[in-house]
Amino acid sequence: MDPHRRTAVNEVTPAGRIFTAVSEHVGQLNGHRTTAMDAASFHAASRRILDSINTVIDGKSDAARLALTVLLAQGHLLLEDVPGVGKTLLAKSLARTIDCTVSRIQFTPDLLPSDVTGVSIYNQSTRLFEFRPGAVFANIVIGDEINRASAKTQSALLECMEEHQVTVDGDSYRLDEPFMVVATQNPIEMEGTYPLPEAQRDRFMARISMGYPDKESEIEMLETHQATSPLARVSAVVTAADVAAMIATVQQVYVSQAVKEYTVSVGRATRESPLLRLGASPRSMLQLLRAAKATAALDGRDFVLPDDVVGVAESVLAHRIILDRKAAGAGETPHSVIRGILSRLPVNQEPVNTPARSSVPQAGLRRNH
Repeated sequence: MDPHRRTAVNEVTPAGRIFTAVSEHVGQLNGHRTTAMDAASFHAASRRILDSINTVIDGKSDAARLALTVLLAQGHLLLEDVPGVGKTLLAKSLARTIDCTVSRIQFTPDLLPSDVTGVSIYNQSTRLFEFRPGAVFANIVIGDEINRASAKTQSALLECMEEHQVTVDGDSYRLDEPFMVVATQNPIEMEGTYPLPEAQRDRFMARISMGYPDKESEIEMLETHQATSPLARVSAVVTAADVAAMIATVQQVYVSQAVKEYTVSVGRATRESPLLRLGASPRSMLQLLRAAKATAALDGRDFVLPDDVVGVAESVLAHRIILDRKAAGAGETPHSVIRGILSRLPVNQEPVNTPARSSVPQAGLRRNH
């Protein structure tokens, strides 16, 4: 049976949008057959995850949704901001909502690559080398203050994040699925930090800058978080198998040729922009489309709109591009360049025809710019 076959079972989510339920094999979870969720189960599971995170992180519902988007798109998340705004709290709360294996790595200047990936140790009784897994062997890996480690240690995550495996002494070891790295870092102007190499930044699907909470959220935080840790109220609301099924559902979201062409146009525009010294890589286009598919699924649709691409473009692309010196001196930022590109690119507004339906409402663009 074709693993990419779609069924034509249509349901209406509680949000009222059409979502095509999928019940065919679309992925693997640790070698086992993974089945996608139906629309109602997907909506309920995503709602439980977001509600649980939002009980801990006050006033940051957009950050919580983007974190879930990255998880469902099989990406990795970089949380960057000044100390004390809830970066690690968001990472931990996301991990606690899922009944899965979680590890935390505190990155320091003396951390070794073997501490991350693992090491082969000689066993005198058996006279054989035995592999001792490192902290990266978990479903969700929290890398705290990743830019306080040396570039050599940071690069230990490259293979893990891209290929979901670790190679030590010539032997490769597969990581458990689902697998996600949630890393936090302080701005590079902070004392004792090392900038992430371009190749490392490109491995992260999205970057979030938390920012300070508004006045009301900060007051609420003082009222509710004084006595105990806010994480004490968080418990698992889904299993690793549930997340795998949600990922399988996202993989079945339909992308029209027009949306693919629009996505590529965004990437090519960054490479041709005179304001940028380095544009978005082809890998970033793939990750942009994956994030857009997860966004569509969370909105209750089984097809991607240009709006979905626009909605995640800044978070997915801004940390990958490098400004030209003159542009930086003129006050441009990566985010402003991306916004300018999106505002100038034409959007092909055409009907979306999925294999499951011959026609759906017009796929217009709802720009909020």
